[in-house]
Amino acid sequence: MSPTRWGPPIDVLPYFSKEEQSLMTLLGALTEEDWERPTMCAGWTVKDIAAHLLGDKAGRLSRSRDGHTAEAPRPGESFARFIDRINEEWVVACRRLSTDVLLTMMYELMGQTTEHWAKLDLDADGEPVSWAGDGPAPRWLDAARDYSEFWVHHVQIREALEHTPLEAEYAEPIADTFVRALPHTLRAVEARVGKQVGYTVTGAGKWHARRERDGWVLDRGAPPSRTPLATVTTDLDTFWRLCTRSAADVGRVRTTGDENVCAQVLTMTSIIV
Repeated sequence: MSPTRWGPPIDVLPYFSKEEQSLMTLLGALTEEDWERPTMCAGWTVKDIAAHLLGDKAGRLSRSRDGHTAEAPRPGESFARFIDRINEEWVVACRRLSTDVLLTMMYELMGQTTEHWAKLDLDADGEPVSWAGDGPAPRWLDAARDYSEFWVHHVQIREALEHTPLEAEYAEPIADTFVRALPHTLRAVEARVGKQVGYTVTGAGKWHARRERDGWVLDRGAPPSRTPLATVTTDLDTFWRLCTRSAADVGRVRTTGDENVCAQVLTMTSIIV
């Protein structure tokens, strides 16, 4: 299969249910004080992030499985602002719920997302993944986007609780998902056909983008060229924080090659902002 801007498929289905079970085990043991702990999401508590996760899962099932047409951006409202607004509206509304009611609703939906994705042809086109490029994206990337968001919010909850880190096995597809934003990030970088840019996430994998006539494409593995245009290397913890615009230790990032291209690579964002 020839490389595309999306890169080779990712299979996240084996991770969904296990991550959900881990999350619900954690949430089910919280005290009322735990629910009210602040998180790295400004203004949101642990309960607010849990409510946001509920909204994400309910919205996915309503929209993709049930064909329900919900709100659209207001006139003049950007898509990113629209997403921020409806997320905040949902979280504020859920503050009326007790933690027991919130948990009951979450238990009811757990597993349904996995079942939904498992019934689909994941190689077919699905919803756009805006941070990876314009237009419809393959469903496997849409599913991976879903999983990566659930994972990030799960990690944020654990950090707010000063709890043990999320099991390392659940992080396996995270770097492979977030790096799919690399060709889109490089879209304005002019380079000769064949030039390559590498990204290594230590312990998680290596990828490279290659310039083609129609734009950049992505593939796994280190750049085949001995002299890539630029390379970036960091660890997984720093990588996901960079990609989600969270506080990250940039001192743990190593770069080689064209400084301007490296700087552009480090703007890569794998969430809607």
